[in-house]
Amino acid sequence: MTTVYFIRHAQSDRFTQDDRTRPLTAEGLSDTVKITEALSDKGITHIISSPYKRTIQTVTNLSEKLGLSIETNEDLRERNAGKWHGENFKDFIKAQWEDFDYHILDGECLKDVQSRNIKALYHYLDKYSGETIAIATHGTALSTIINYYYNDFNYDSFMRIIDYMPYVVKIEFDDKKALSLEEILIIEKEYK
Repeated sequence: MTTVYFIRHAQSDRFTQDDRTRPLTAEGLSDTVKITEALSDKGITHIISSPYKRTIQTVTNLSEKLGLSIETNEDLRERNAGKWHGENFKDFIKAQWEDFDYHILDGECLKDVQSRNIKALYHYLDKYSGETIAIATHGTALSTIINYYYNDFNYDSFMRIIDYMPYVVKIEFDDKKALSLEEILIIEKEYK
């Protein structure tokens, strides 16, 4: 059995427009200590992260506490929303959850986000089979992973967790089959 702790990043600075370099807020940085408190005794042997600054910052405290380096993987990055600029956000994400092929010009559909995230997950389930790992990721990316295994995870489920930053879930796997999902840590922060 392989155990994966998926960690949605802590609260990020929404005033930073560049998605890749957006940092955590001071409050978000403070909340990373709570992630460490929740996970430091779980036997984690590897920490993997999206290459985005906010996800790396989210698990830096944990990596330092455990003495583990952070391995990054481009396939774990957040969805490219394309030409969307923040207007009608709920309409945009609802359209994506109702049709996994829906996307805006130059953006990704949820089907593509799910495909690359599952590809990355499969890689680590093979590479670290039988171990306990942590994967730092994003709300949409994590939601598509959960949906892949639990297809009742939908738009309403996504909206339930939209303000959970950070959000930690534990999924246990037998090879690539999900056996269980458990919410480990929820910290509500208003999504802006």
